[in-house]
Formats: sequence, C-alpha cells, structure tokens
Amino acid sequence: QVQLVESGGGLVPAGGSLRLSCVVSGRTFSRYCMGWFRQAPGKEREFVAAISWAGENTYYTDSVKGRFAVSRDNAKNTVYLQMNSLKPEDAAVYYCAVRRLLYSGTSSSETDFASWGQGTQVTVSS
Repeated sequence: QVQLVESGGGLVPAGGSLRLSCVVSGRTFSRYCMGWFRQAPGKEREFVAAISWAGENTYYTDSVKGRFAVSRDNAKNTVYLQMNSLKPEDAAVYYCAVRRLLYSGTSSSETDFASWGQGTQVTVSS
C-alpha cells in the first residue's frame, strides 16, 4: 500500500520561504512522476507543480513560476517543493501525489494521480 507523508508546512510572513517534503513508501518511487497540489478554503484543489520520474522535466502552474521549485531525491524516496517569495494567496493545504503510470512525464491533471498524502498546511501572513 502506497503511503505519502508531507511535512514542512507552517506560518510564514509574506515574502518568506518554506520547503515542503513528501516521503513515499510502498511503491518504487523512482519510477513515478510526482505532483504537488493545493487547496485553499472554499476553493477547488489545484495543480501546483510536477516532476517527471527521472527528474529531468518539471512543470508549474503560472502563478508559482519563478518562485517555487520542485525536486526529488530518489535515494530518499522524497519529493520537495521549495517555495520562495510566498504570497497570502499561496496559503492552502498542500498535497503531494503519485502519478498512476510508470515512467510517465509530468501532468497537471488530478485524475492522472492515484495516491495522495494527508496534506500540510501553509499559512502566509500579510
């Protein structure tokens, strides 16, 4: 059974930084694209970033380009989301997810991802 555990959320002032981590177990992590999504109160869950299984390709939603960076360490079964220059509108619960298909490229579609973590809260004060 796949398990994903996110950590690293917290309260930061606008302009601050956070680094989220997601540790995956129960699956050969290095064979799967990983994604980050977020959900703010009263809003639909939305795509944030994804990284291909080998890490050579990344993909971001426009609102975080140039501020967020997704990376992975396959030896540690961990995917990261470095978030810089945080804005109040970045506040949300952040989720990591494993893509359904082996050796697949990046995707922004929730339906392409099969397993999800419990989420970690990010709060940005203005």
